Amino acid sequence: MKQIINTKFVKNIFLSTLALFSAVTLTAQEEESGSKFTLSGSIDAYYRTTFKDGGDATTATPTSFANQTGFALGMANLIGTYDMGKTGVVVDLVFGPRGTEATFNNDVLNGIINQAYAYWNVSDKTTLTIGRFNTWVGYEVIAPAANFNYSVSYLFSNGPFSHLGAKADFAFSDDVSLMLAITNPWDTNDISASGVYAVGGQLGIYGQYINLYYDGGSDVAGGLGFEIDYTGGFDLSDNFFFGINAAYNDNSQTNSGFYGAAIYPQLTTSDSFAIGLRGEYFAYTQEGFDDVPVTALTLTGSYSKENLIIKPEIRLDSFGKDNEPFFDSNGGTTNSLSSFAIAAIYSF
Repeated sequence: MKQIINTKFVKNIFLSTLALFSAVTLTAQEEESGSKFTLSGSIDAYYRTTFKDGGDATTATPTSFANQTGFALGMANLIGTYDMGKTGVVVDLVFGPRGTEATFNNDVLNGIINQAYAYWNVSDKTTLTIGRFNTWVGYEVIAPAANFNYSVSYLFSNGPFSHLGAKADFAFSDDVSLMLAITNPWDTNDISASGVYAVGGQLGIYGQYINLYYDGGSDVAGGLGFEIDYTGGFDLSDNFFFGINAAYNDNSQTNSGFYGAAIYPQLTTSDSFAIGLRGEYFAYTQEGFDDVPVTALTLTGSYSKENLIIKPEIRLDSFGKDNEPFFDSNGGTTNSLSSFAIAAIYSF
């Protein structure tokens, strides 16, 4: 059978390789000259299996990332930063299934660009940023190295991942900050053809954050509508941290939304090991229908050895008894799914 060469794919690989080669070359040059170019990133892979599941249908949870069964790749992440002091740029490239899903596979270079922005430190208290940047909404983030749990929550999966626009950050003190942003509507990562934009903000007070997002173009872009989100946590002792996330979303264009809350108790038992639980209650809403509740419990261990992190994880997802989105081993429907995963994350 004749093999057809995908020229777009070849072009993307060539450009990505060229970008990586250029970054490595620049790193060597900058080290010699003493300027401020840095290169960092991570790579992650995992094994996942489900229990009492048919295996031929819904082995995935309705959340983003880490849903493959068997051995799977998460993503490779390369972040290049050039900092001149007052100004600088950041380019964040992602390769692999997690990165493709996070960028909706519709950006430049077929979903490779996660972030690309320039910033200006106008003063010690004010920073202006323009470009594409990850969202300020929510407790969790795209890069797995920055999350305690390897899989992600319903709250994070249903909110925005990234924005294309401009924002201003104001640091009033070490403990009080404000961010204001104007962006294209959610999931509109190239242009805003509708002529409608989204606005948002974040108020930070002593490590607790109130996040706001309003997408005025939700009817055009399939966007998110209005969301208010609280993210925070407290160090209850030197070894015990208690994180909290709660959100309410309403999309008046689709008469749908969601609400929920999650807690993140995390105990550090040694310099190399910690264990944490994510307990989440989440509900989908749709006008004219009963809310669809979901309870999800995720227990994760985290073992660190130099730059390598090993994360074994047990996860239980359970929908309200009238909703059965999963299949059991007999081919019948069920409202719950249990799974086990073990992930390896290497950061540099």
